[in-house]
Amino acid sequence: MSKADPSSNYIQHHLQHWVIHWGDGSSGQGFWAFHLDTFLVALGLGLIFIGIFYLGARQATSGCPGGLQNFIEWMVELVDGQVREVCQKASPLIAPLALTIFVWVFLMNLMDLLPVDLLPKMAHTLGASHFRAVPTADLNLTFALSISVFCLIIYNSIKIKGGLGFIKEIGTVPFKVDKLWLQWLLVPVNSLLKIVEEFGRMISLALRLFGNLYAGEMIFILIALLPWWAQWLLGVPWAIFHILVVILQAFIFMMLTVVYLSMAHQDH
Repeated sequence: MSKADPSSNYIQHHLQHWVIHWGDGSSGQGFWAFHLDTFLVALGLGLIFIGIFYLGARQATSGCPGGLQNFIEWMVELVDGQVREVCQKASPLIAPLALTIFVWVFLMNLMDLLPVDLLPKMAHTLGASHFRAVPTADLNLTFALSISVFCLIIYNSIKIKGGLGFIKEIGTVPFKVDKLWLQWLLVPVNSLLKIVEEFGRMISLALRLFGNLYAGEMIFILIALLPWWAQWLLGVPWAIFHILVVILQAFIFMMLTVVYLSMAHQDH
């Protein structure tokens, strides 16, 4: 029996998560699997984001602002301007939510620019058999984000339109006619299309972010298999290009969230 290809083993090793299983205690594995690496990196970056912005708020002054205050004010004004352009009836929740999503997703995407073996080797010294450093390359996290946005959309739709208004919209959009008996016949069709539309948004929101970051992570892993001179020759241009992907995907996720929440605030 031939030995496994070292390159294949290297790729598989870097695509496995640090997993904790719950369920069947006898085998050590079960139905529920918790990706500890995704959770720790996402939590750490979230705390860094909160700490930096909290420090900027504490040091804010009406006089001559420092560099951190200028940066935070620029970020807040940028996101707030985008929200006001998209959402005319802007809820006080949308702009802070958009800012949080953009910065947090950007920081998680930015982990893709670290050397491929840096965090896995550090985690291995602490006892982790595997470690993936890019949370947004984990489908579980991107779906968690999109499901959270989906729940906010449903909540705001019911809050703005009321329970009966929300149900009426499900049964009368997109096909609405004047005859009542015909409208009742169209309720199943409208309801099915509305469900497909909402779930389609949630799925596309998660898969778009996951697909781009997973592809970027895979390319970095493949580049790491090359000789050192080829790593510099190909890795540096790809890293520079990937910076645009990192920023763009965070911005797209934020803007789609704002658009979907804006549509939920429309009172028909």
